[in-house]
Amino acid sequence: MNDLFESPPPSGGVSAAAPLAERMRPRRFEDVIGQSHLLGPGKPLRIAFESRHPHSMILWGPPGVGKTTLARLMADAFGLDFIAISAVLGGVKDIRDAVERAQATLARTGRPTVVFVDEVHRFNKAQQDAFLPHVESGLFAFVGATTENPSFEVVGALLSRASVYVLQPLTGDELGELLERARREHLNDVAIDAGARQMLIDLADGDARRLLNALQVASEAAQRSGSAIDTQFLRATLPATLRRFDKGGENFYDQISALHKAVRGSDPDAALYWMVRMLDGGADPLYVARRAIRMASEDVGLADPRALSLALDAAQAYERLGSPEGELALAQAIVYLAIAPKSNAVYVAYGQAREFVERDGTRAVPVHLRNAPTRLMKELGYGRSYRYAHEEPDAFAAGETYLPEGVQSPGWYRPTDRGLEGKIAQRMAELRYLNEQIRNEDA
Repeated sequence: MNDLFESPPPSGGVSAAAPLAERMRPRRFEDVIGQSHLLGPGKPLRIAFESRHPHSMILWGPPGVGKTTLARLMADAFGLDFIAISAVLGGVKDIRDAVERAQATLARTGRPTVVFVDEVHRFNKAQQDAFLPHVESGLFAFVGATTENPSFEVVGALLSRASVYVLQPLTGDELGELLERARREHLNDVAIDAGARQMLIDLADGDARRLLNALQVASEAAQRSGSAIDTQFLRATLPATLRRFDKGGENFYDQISALHKAVRGSDPDAALYWMVRMLDGGADPLYVARRAIRMASEDVGLADPRALSLALDAAQAYERLGSPEGELALAQAIVYLAIAPKSNAVYVAYGQAREFVERDGTRAVPVHLRNAPTRLMKELGYGRSYRYAHEEPDAFAAGETYLPEGVQSPGWYRPTDRGLEGKIAQRMAELRYLNEQIRNEDA
């Protein structure tokens, strides 16, 4: 193995009083558990580190998978100064201080500094832009860590100057290996039965930090009480632990996608499952309510206009009741959306109209449709020849046109035959027939 991956741990070590997760933080690349798709032989990060040429990167992945660890190991591997900034607590002053320190280091050693920004997505555009000239000049090897999709949360200029590496949740086997290493190296081989071991792995849900924190709580409680660690002991000892629902990153978008597709696919059980998974994992219930409102317009539409009202009512009910009572209103809305007749005709029509307007030139409003509040406007013909629909038979001015001159009726909205839209389609056909009759007569 390359000596880069076998280098000795840095001096100083970690206090025995530090949290278990910090004591278990790898001090060598060979100690890293997981991310073999990036760190295995011939894999991208392995190649990058073995090249001994630091470069800027974005590490994207859920919590507890090693983003901070990899940034620190990168600095150690290249013998570079390391500056850590938390985007949650930091600001412009921290960036300015990092620049000054990196400039001093460059003047002294001629080498760049690794600047690690944790939760970089929490910095606004101006703060992210502040790094650009220093990344460009080589003063920084910038490493940003994020749980959210960098395509949406990292400014394009910074993203174009950094390689993006996607980190994965740890597998059950990898978490098991980590548990055994912690038990052996730091917990005096504390006894844990097979059921409790599996429970800890399941509760961790791919998050190494969560596993180690839970293991530390359980082992300390067992040591104090002289109890064995089994499933019953864990249930009594550990605080309520929710399954992870990252409010950013792949897990977030995947579960939202699954909920939306279950509703669209008219499967109420699956829709309820994904809604409950999201709530169980810590998603904001009002976010679920907003998604329901969106689904009501996008996927149910005018096939059942009551769906939008029900979704809005559910959001309001949750705002008034909170959890857990208000969640039942959300469940009611989700089930209704799933079983309602479906139509995306309005959604499609809206998209086509937007596309047309974006590529079309600016067209004047036809004179007969213009408002004429002043005498001059009336003299110019504004509103002249406009036919007031309510004075026409069946409140419909057959043959009247409402689009700009030169724009033929595009037929963007095409109602389905499902639900109320079946009646809407019938009414539109009747109106179309009346229009055609008038236009044929004029021809």
